[in-house]
Amino acid sequence: MSNTSNFRNAIREAKGQSLVGPNVIANALPFVGGGLVLTAVGTYGGLGVLRSFPNLFFPTFFVAIVLELGLFFVARNIAEKGNNSTALPLLALYSLLSGYTLSGLVFLALRTQGVGIQGIAIAALGCGITFVFARSVGSNLSDEDGMALTKTIGLGIIALLVVVFGQFIFALFGVYTPSWLEIAISGLGVLLFVGAAVVDFYILPRTYRDEQYLPAALSMYLTYINLFIFILRLLIAINGRD
Repeated sequence: MSNTSNFRNAIREAKGQSLVGPNVIANALPFVGGGLVLTAVGTYGGLGVLRSFPNLFFPTFFVAIVLELGLFFVARNIAEKGNNSTALPLLALYSLLSGYTLSGLVFLALRTQGVGIQGIAIAALGCGITFVFARSVGSNLSDEDGMALTKTIGLGIIALLVVVFGQFIFALFGVYTPSWLEIAISGLGVLLFVGAAVVDFYILPRTYRDEQYLPAALSMYLTYINLFIFILRLLIAINGRD
């Protein structure tokens, strides 16, 4: 969910501007697809570790999270400076680590009755359909509507991050979210990241030039992954409720 750090800068840079990168979305999409393929590879590897060496997974999971966060900021800064040749391998490694940290949730989904592989496929398909819809809507937003939606979604995602971080802290002490609250949080997350997908198609062409396709790809990648996570969390919460 690191893409929330882009919202304030994006709002400031895009406000009142016309398109500066009319082709940046088209240039970025192949890299989004490549990142998602690497994420799937990382998830597959994480599932293998979970099944074969479960005691090893959690220490490596936390190491991967730390590395992932560091890589995000480093790779994004390099990409925004236009040094694509240096940023690309860093973003590839970031995608692999994202898949590894995602494997715990996927493992839980596979073990949850009523979710399984079909639930994972539904979450992935839902993300794809959302992006098709978001491209149509976001590309045709007026400046007034686009900026209003960007600010609203940005504030909503910040609030969601606070809640999810609180969930994580409580879980460390053995306090878990009731199923009804998890359904509500996950449902809100789905709505917010559907909105974030629309925002991407509005704001990225106003923020990045055509040759700055890697930071644009990173923003869309993060939106896709977070939407996938919250759809999957919602399916697990609904099917795993008592």
